[in-house]
Amino acid sequence: MKLHRLVRQWAVSYTEDGKYSPVGIWFHWIMAALVLFQLGYGWLLSRYPVGGDKLAAYALHSQIGLSILLLAVLRFVWRLFIPDPINDADAPGWQSTAAHYTHYLFYTLFALLPLSGWAMWSAIQPVEPLRLAGLIDIPAMPFHTLSPAWQYQVLDWAESLHVLGVVGLTLLVPLHVGAALKHHFWDRDDTVTGILPEIRDDEAAPDHTRYSPPAA
Repeated sequence: MKLHRLVRQWAVSYTEDGKYSPVGIWFHWIMAALVLFQLGYGWLLSRYPVGGDKLAAYALHSQIGLSILLLAVLRFVWRLFIPDPINDADAPGWQSTAAHYTHYLFYTLFALLPLSGWAMWSAIQPVEPLRLAGLIDIPAMPFHTLSPAWQYQVLDWAESLHVLGVVGLTLLVPLHVGAALKHHFWDRDDTVTGILPEIRDDEAAPDHTRYSPPAA
């Protein structure tokens, strides 16, 4: 409990200044990079010729997706214990409500896409285990006991859900980025600066020139 209080005190010392904690910031940017990679890699996969190389590429795609799911769970747990900062985006109004619903949709897709991809992989025979983050073996879902007709049906359902999730994520990402740009360049508030990684000032620079993003 003492460790939890120390961690919370350390994280809240950032959020009181309108910034996310370093852990929250890294969760955000690592997941953002992985999501963008997955969207681009998935698009390339749809154009791969069928064969062993494509199956190996799908395995990598699925394993990264499961890693995103794990990060989303860890980030959700982190947010339960460490409150988000209060910034200008939290002002009452439709924009704040839309931002909250957008985050709920992101978390829904972070679960839907990896799980549907895992189901698709598990419905392919002969099935092979996946590796979470390339380290931990993840067994296939128990579809191997089903008849070939039902395995094909599961594959079809999972693929439909996966495509739906990809479409949703493809729409949400530019919407999220556009809203962030609006906050930063149009509203000129502290929403974006709060989530940017902190860059330490160079104390050796003349006049202690600041390199970290200035507060709005």
